[in-house]
Amino acid sequence: MNARAEIQWSGSPQDRRALAARHDWSRLEGLEGLWPELERLYGDAVALEAPHGRHPETLRFAELRQAIDRAAAAFADLGAVDGDVVALFAENGPRWLVADQGLMRAGAADAVRGSGAPVEELRYILEDAGAIGLVLESAALLERLELAGPALERLRFVVLLEGEAPAVPPPVPCLTWSELLERGADKPPPPLPAGGPQRLASLLYTSGTTGQPKGVPLSHANLLHQLRNLGVAVAPSPGDQVLSVLPIWHAYERTAEYFLLSCGCRQTYTTLRQLRSDLQKVRPQYLISVPRLWEALLSGFEDALAAMPPSRQRLLRTALALSRGYHRRRRVALDLTLAPEAVPGRVLAAAGALLVWPLHALAGAVLWPKVRGQLVGGRLRTAISGGGALAIHVDGFFEAVGIELLVGYGLTETSPVLSCRRPWSNRRGSAGQPLPDTALKVVDPASGATLACGERGLVLARGPQVMAGYHHKPEATARVLDGEGWFDTGDLGLLLPDGTLVLTGRAKDTIVLSSGENIEPGPLEEALVASPLVEQVMLVGQDRKQLGALLVPKPEVLQAFAAAAELPLPGDGAADPALLRALCRECNRLLAARPGSRPDERLGGVALVEPFSIDNGLLTQTLKQRRDRIADRDRAAIAAIYAGG
Repeated sequence: MNARAEIQWSGSPQDRRALAARHDWSRLEGLEGLWPELERLYGDAVALEAPHGRHPETLRFAELRQAIDRAAAAFADLGAVDGDVVALFAENGPRWLVADQGLMRAGAADAVRGSGAPVEELRYILEDAGAIGLVLESAALLERLELAGPALERLRFVVLLEGEAPAVPPPVPCLTWSELLERGADKPPPPLPAGGPQRLASLLYTSGTTGQPKGVPLSHANLLHQLRNLGVAVAPSPGDQVLSVLPIWHAYERTAEYFLLSCGCRQTYTTLRQLRSDLQKVRPQYLISVPRLWEALLSGFEDALAAMPPSRQRLLRTALALSRGYHRRRRVALDLTLAPEAVPGRVLAAAGALLVWPLHALAGAVLWPKVRGQLVGGRLRTAISGGGALAIHVDGFFEAVGIELLVGYGLTETSPVLSCRRPWSNRRGSAGQPLPDTALKVVDPASGATLACGERGLVLARGPQVMAGYHHKPEATARVLDGEGWFDTGDLGLLLPDGTLVLTGRAKDTIVLSSGENIEPGPLEEALVASPLVEQVMLVGQDRKQLGALLVPKPEVLQAFAAAAELPLPGDGAADPALLRALCRECNRLLAARPGSRPDERLGGVALVEPFSIDNGLLTQTLKQRRDRIADRDRAAIAAIYAGG
């Protein structure tokens, strides 16, 4: 690699061995070719199960292939042909996957979104995609859509995954799920689609934290790249249990499902409400989720710890500190930190790790198996986090208790994975190294010049998983894709000499103070959320003299904090100014303790606000903050922070 930070996948021996151990999918022309091969390989093994809901279902690999062929025959009979787009608005479950792959087997593509999205957004997608068919969760959603005009005139059919047909059907064929499969039962599946791997597979609409959703057209080639190459980081065995909780229509969950099923895994669908109980019932070897879930599991551990007798608390806290310290020294010794360490420092760290190893090993044999059992069922082999930055204290906790937590990075526009941490090169705090055939570089945001390793700038990516351009939006495409195929991720970061990517924030999230100082809120918010006092936080301060913080505190911890300071708790009205000042001081103490902390990374004030959630529209489906919407809802609180000038 030259001095400038442009990293191409190096094809390391470990990566090549990992890929060689996986099934070779290089001959596939499209995803529709996957299922007959999986039937041959795994036949009667269970592929999918959905234990909850009105219709618990289990499908073996042979049954899954048969259902996909029936759905494909029915969709073709209803008028879906090569090149058509069908809207698929529904939630997780085997029927979603059968509909998705049935449409692809028929030669069509699907435009996907969750059924809980705002009706206006679903109507926009239906129109923008030019959908000729509609696959919906239920008749209730069909009624909510109130279809009319050109969108209705284009429709050739409606299929409902759950329940009965509406009392007043639309003026096109409306089939229940059982009717769809019956329609395809006595018909041969259509001819294999033409057009090769570059044909459209799916239109995914960005949930986005700002603005109108954009259609991201992903080809079969885009998705097949992920199927063939995620094995550099994850090595599932046939029959391994996977628990699925993320929205299936999201690129991250969807690609992970295709890959894990291609390895012969058994996938169980759950919900956030059922997750804790299903972790104990299913006891998965693999769990794929977003940072917020790992934070919630850590929070659950801390709550359970706080309820224990003081002696038990001291034991576990001491053991946790020892295990964290052991792993921290081990990473320094193996040169797996974000800052390079000279040889003497690495030798000293290795000696320190050896010194505490006996106590760490004792905790690993006696304490951590019980903790893993209570948290995730006890069999979790690999935990995978994506969809956002993972706070370093969360990362370190799972490392300490013996759970391999790998982090991947990517976007909907990149199918989604660009880079991921490997088990043999797991640098905590990083986004890992690029996938095969993937290139990353960091450029100066103003000039576009490629920067050297270690210099922070805008992250660009190029590879077979990158989309060709937004659907019907050439201007938006031109803003993110250049003539050489480099995609502007919108993320800020730096590259280490071994190709590891370290993300430092979002370009659009940067807060510019009135002094001209640029502040990346992400790392500061991570430092604050590490406090047991803070449940959620969003920093503000654009064009202001100082930063401010919108805080969602943990009620029990806030109560103890206020009592210790002899301050009143907030009631129905505004919080006591003395309490807000005390909270601001505590937050600034945490920010000052950050390595490399700067004086301008301090808060001028805080405000207590209501939680951010999917239900109130302030979090995306992958639990990212919609910063513009939060700022709009809490504009009075922001004004109060700066009311004193």
